[in-house]
Amino acid sequence: MFKKYYFIGLVFILIVAAAIIFSLITQSITPNNADKNIKNQNFSFNPTEVMQLPEPVTDGKMSLEKALTLRRSIRSYSEKPLTVNEISQLLWSAQGVTNERGFRTAPSAGATFPLKMYFAVNTSEDLEQGVYQYIPEDHSIKLIRMGYYSDDLTRASLGQSMVKDASVVFIFGAIYERTTGRYGERGIRYVYNEIGHASQNLHLQAAALNLGTVVIGAYNDDEVERILDLGDDINVLYIMPVGNVH
Repeated sequence: MFKKYYFIGLVFILIVAAAIIFSLITQSITPNNADKNIKNQNFSFNPTEVMQLPEPVTDGKMSLEKALTLRRSIRSYSEKPLTVNEISQLLWSAQGVTNERGFRTAPSAGATFPLKMYFAVNTSEDLEQGVYQYIPEDHSIKLIRMGYYSDDLTRASLGQSMVKDASVVFIFGAIYERTTGRYGERGIRYVYNEIGHASQNLHLQAAALNLGTVVIGAYNDDEVERILDLGDDINVLYIMPVGNVH
């Protein structure tokens, strides 16, 4: 009789253990978790970690006049990904520091520097998918959000396919108060001026690197800012997808 109950108890324990193991396995492969694992499996560093970028080239082979001639709005890109050297050069062209006083490649009213540069990586030879912030002061980047945001950004950009097709999507944000704190409401105009200066710099640098880009101003502001989760004080003002040309 003892052996009989011992056997029944052992079988019961094995059934309970099998159920627990099965539950843990199924939870780990639900659609949401499986999708997250596929998109984030190769990240080599975590949010808040800073990565130093390669030194920018300050004396390139192409003349400014030639780059001006080549500058065009290009909306179709090849599948070839951007390298970290190309991303570094593009970021520096838009907001890089050019002297010991902290002045940058683009003029800023009263050196208030309201612009903030971000970029979302769709494909890159060196960087994982995610949203990064550019830190001009030491020419570095910080990963602020892991993951693939191309589909969401494309929808927020009214379905414009170049946002999804680009290797990297550069995003210009601004903190108005940095400039309006000194110049009042007119400071808003100065911020818009500065966005124009910086985006043209990036446009010309893309041309010099034989890359294609286009300036996008048609998007749902609130949706883009929600996707990127940049904070309440930052307003997204421009989007520039960049990719290799066919």
